[in-house]
Amino acid sequence: MHEVGRRALITGVTGQGGSYLAEHLIGLGYEVHGLVRRTSAANLSRIEHLLAGSNGAGPPLRLHHGDLSDSAGLVSVLSRVDPDEIYHLGAQSDVAVSFELPVQTLDITGTGTMRLLEAIRESGIETRFCQACSSEMFGSSPPPQSELTPFAPRSPYGIAKLASYWAAVNYREAYGLQIANGILFNHESPRRGAAFVTRKISRGVARIRAGLGGRIPLGNLEARRDWGYAPDYVRALHLIASAPESGDYVVATGEQHSVREFLELACEFAGLDPERAYEIDPRFLRPTDVDSLCGDASRIRTLGWEPTLSFRELVRTMVEADLAELERDPLAAEPDRVA
Repeated sequence: MHEVGRRALITGVTGQGGSYLAEHLIGLGYEVHGLVRRTSAANLSRIEHLLAGSNGAGPPLRLHHGDLSDSAGLVSVLSRVDPDEIYHLGAQSDVAVSFELPVQTLDITGTGTMRLLEAIRESGIETRFCQACSSEMFGSSPPPQSELTPFAPRSPYGIAKLASYWAAVNYREAYGLQIANGILFNHESPRRGAAFVTRKISRGVARIRAGLGGRIPLGNLEARRDWGYAPDYVRALHLIASAPESGDYVVATGEQHSVREFLELACEFAGLDPERAYEIDPRFLRPTDVDSLCGDASRIRTLGWEPTLSFRELVRTMVEADLAELERDPLAAEPDRVA
């Protein structure tokens, strides 16, 4: 299915999901625009290959400076781009950081969504809006979690995402806008940020294998998550945005594994003893944690969506990518300096 002539705007385009989504939409024939914050050090590594034109053509991805804290700026960007579809992935998305910066997390992740929705209403554009929400909203509710499961967040990030979710539902119901929520369970890839536990493990075992690092500092090894492959999840967002009727959809594999299982598989692929590869670091134990997440994705499957990578294949893909990156550049997997 090609969508030549359709125009999409992606917030959070420099992140893992945003970069894969931009690639996916470009492949479908979209004109793709991305919203980026102006900073002194641009973080464009995941999308650099999309910013260069060829054969006299413009770049496949066009960037616009904007910020989820700036309502007037959002109205201006929307008026200029006039997108047929908006994919809202921009957020402060680190759960651990949300405990340190709860107010900022709520302002950007929660209120920022309200600003964007209000900008849509103020600008008067006709668009479809699809937001990436989080399984962290379910918190302590037992699995399997579906669209009907009560929300019970356990972190400032989960609270902020829940505010974002309800803002979208309210604007859909109050103003008749085409607004959808994708409730995404954990989705990983070689582009995952280095502070997230899965990438910390894959980078850590690569460093140990190369003789460059000691033990990987980890927190709760028994936390259980439903891990999928990020490119699969951005395909789901496009299907949700394109559905005839706007609604809310859980996106998950329906399987769960512990952090310990992820570590053991990563060590298996790197030829390491898992018991000698990690140490428990109290800095990574959260004040309140989510013990068990496993999604019921029955509804999104009615749109034709299926995951493509198994848990084992996902871990292998991440470890092999970090081993290859370290072989190309020994400085690429420097250990993180911040908890």
